[in-house]
Amino acid sequence: MPGVLRGRVLAYLRTHHVMTLATHGGDGPWAAAVYYANDGFDLYFLSSPASRHCRDLAAHSRAAAAIQEDYADWKEIKGVQLEGNVVQLRDAGERQARALYAEKFPVVRAAGDAGSALVEALKKVRWYRLSPQRLCFIDNAAGFGNRDEISLS
Repeated sequence: MPGVLRGRVLAYLRTHHVMTLATHGGDGPWAAAVYYANDGFDLYFLSSPASRHCRDLAAHSRAAAAIQEDYADWKEIKGVQLEGNVVQLRDAGERQARALYAEKFPVVRAAGDAGSALVEALKKVRWYRLSPQRLCFIDNAAGFGNRDEISLS
């Protein structure tokens, strides 16, 4: 059963696009929606280092995230909750993140056109990896509050 659950969660991560990233800093807790691409359970995202969540992460690398849809019926709720550490990527790690992102979001791959607004925006961001240490899959279709934890060790 653990392998089946892992497969379901990895499929869920591949078919969704936005995670709500929760950080904590000097101004208190904060949440921000960011697009992500995944490699296994590692989640890669880009953001401005000047953003509040990235400033928080520079001081405290621990973060939490949630990935889910907007459901009208509580019995349909499914999603991923996780916590882990975030690192800013450089060199090979950044190249890997860019490649994963371009594969999931073709608009990034097509942004090679000189003068593109997206090209200019991508020059101002940094790439990050959230490596979960704890991850739970929520599936209310299996019962209200059903929550299965995946061992990541």
